[in-house]
Amino acid sequence: MSVHTILGANGNIAKIVSAELGSSGIAIRQFSRTPKKVNPTDELISGDLLDASAVAEAVKGSAIVFLLAGIQYKSAVWERDWPIIMRNTLDACIVHGAKLVFFDNMYACDPDHISHLTEETPLNPKSRKGKARKQILDMLWAEVKSGKISAIVARAPDFYGPDASNSVLDELVIKRMKAGKNAQWLYSGDKKHSFIYIPDAGKATAFLALQEDSWNQTWNLPTDDSYPSVKEIVEMTNQQLGTKLKLQVMPAWLVSILGLFMPVMKEIAELRYQTDSDYCFDSSKIDKAYGLKPTKMKEGLRECLKS
Repeated sequence: MSVHTILGANGNIAKIVSAELGSSGIAIRQFSRTPKKVNPTDELISGDLLDASAVAEAVKGSAIVFLLAGIQYKSAVWERDWPIIMRNTLDACIVHGAKLVFFDNMYACDPDHISHLTEETPLNPKSRKGKARKQILDMLWAEVKSGKISAIVARAPDFYGPDASNSVLDELVIKRMKAGKNAQWLYSGDKKHSFIYIPDAGKATAFLALQEDSWNQTWNLPTDDSYPSVKEIVEMTNQQLGTKLKLQVMPAWLVSILGLFMPVMKEIAELRYQTDSDYCFDSSKIDKAYGLKPTKMKEGLRECLKS
């Protein structure tokens, strides 16, 4: 039986990918510090992605490896750890003849192109986190170009979904409104913004890995192209909850002050361009190639409000 290994098990995307692959009869190996089963037959291996020997052991015997890890949201940590994680993953895949699927975000893309992000958008980051992502993407594509490995880069914008962890939309809007509190957002509430529904992202990532013609390409994952502003999302949520809650927008000066006391606010500041400008993520390539269509925001919100 073919074995697919999840590096960075039990995160938002990893759980969906694991369930999708498991339903296709594929044996799943879960690797993280504290892995848990998603499917009854999953194999669990505990280890650290910073440990090359542990990663190599996890990858051994795998047909396809999924790098789906999330690490501490801090620029210094990304600059220190992501190159090591990617090097360990690439080396293990090369040695053991495994293909690699890397789940990426849009941070490496040129901020000047954020109003229309496609697979062809230039990689020209201005932020520290974006530069860290570009560095590891350069590492991956160098190995693909050399012929040592086959890979897919599956990219997603900001995400949301039922029981999501580390989702800004869930934390600042959906959960607050469910609790009867006003929604909050950063910098601007009336700019277009792309949000991907977590089940869509996970299912499409698993789907791409099972296609013969999807390899050695970047794919933007299925995302609602209505690009609702957060103000519009709050209106949709009010309609579904039967409430009249407001949107409170934190201006730049307040975010800066909060950054003195809250480390996460300091980390967010360099990515201000993602919320004070129209942020439109184009996933038409995957739709045209495979007919994969996104969940509309109104439907996704409905599912989030059920949980």
